[in-house]
Amino acid sequence: MDTAISIDNVCPRLAPHYVFRWEASQDAYILLYPEGLIKLNPSAGEILKRCNGERSVSDIIAELQAAFPGKDAEIAEGAHAFVTVARGKGWLRV
Repeated sequence: MDTAISIDNVCPRLAPHYVFRWEASQDAYILLYPEGLIKLNPSAGEILKRCNGERSVSDIIAELQAAFPGKDAEIAEGAHAFVTVARGKGWLRV
């Protein structure tokens, strides 16, 4: 089964024990959780800030492609990979 295809219609949202926010001192988006924090790269931050439980992965990809034109395939591949990894780490729920 192709994971990228199977997640297109899910609507990911942040798991309840994580807090997502911009941290000026880190100059990055971060995920806070009881044991510490995770500093996200810019791509991960752009994806995660759209994971509100209402947008599907395909909607998120479309928004990113509109915001960052010219890299459609790269954006789709990166978003699929990020959502898959973030779900596996427990950051996102569907």
